[in-house]
Amino acid sequence: MHRALYRLTGEEDEDLWAYARDATGLFRPLPGGRRRVRLLGCAPQGGLERALRHLGGRRADAGNAHLDLLDHSGAELGTYFVNWVTAREVRPSALGPELVDLTLDLWCDDLLPHSEWPWELRRTGRLDRPGLWRSLGPAGRHAWLSVAMRHHGRGGLSDAPPGAVYELDGRQLVDEDSFYCAVGEAVNGPGGYFGWNLDALDDCLGGRWGATAPFMLRWHHSDVARARLARFPTVLEILRRHGVEVVLL
Repeated sequence: MHRALYRLTGEEDEDLWAYARDATGLFRPLPGGRRRVRLLGCAPQGGLERALRHLGGRRADAGNAHLDLLDHSGAELGTYFVNWVTAREVRPSALGPELVDLTLDLWCDDLLPHSEWPWELRRTGRLDRPGLWRSLGPAGRHAWLSVAMRHHGRGGLSDAPPGAVYELDGRQLVDEDSFYCAVGEAVNGPGGYFGWNLDALDDCLGGRWGATAPFMLRWHHSDVARARLARFPTVLEILRRHGVEVVLL
């Protein structure tokens, strides 16, 4: 199963349900928030295997689970909590003689549309240069931030020491989400996260999110940001309250 890209684990006792080599439908919500998901190339076990014995009945509801996204080496990229996983169909898979394709219903508000591309960039190692988020529209930028937050939340990233200098380009800021895309990148590199609303920015400035205050933020073309960000003064106040020296250029 070394080629698996997804792992599904039951909520209770970390009961492993399945690895899957691919999936469809995760980022396409249906009316009412339900997702009709196909996990391709699975060997179901545990609570999911038990649910498959009762297709069409109430006991086909396997319960809540954790859905982990994996890279090609099997390392975890991020995880989502999914609700009410219900088995709908099982078929032999073309991906292996002992494998099946599963059709499941599940609910998860956090699996935002437009999230698939930033996850794929991380999975394939192509998130290797700044500014990739700039091609996205408003919904895409919001999804980009959700992926950045979820990936960063895995832990393992230590803070830079106090006194660091970060460069923020204000020319690409068209709304609040674009500011968070840019500042996350300035602090933590391509695809980096450093908040996605004012409260989250305040939390990140407290440490454990890549930077240690006091530090300097050199904000290039700040006049563009000032004109386009309604909360520009509040952002400055939060940064300065945490000891950040903001240099407006």
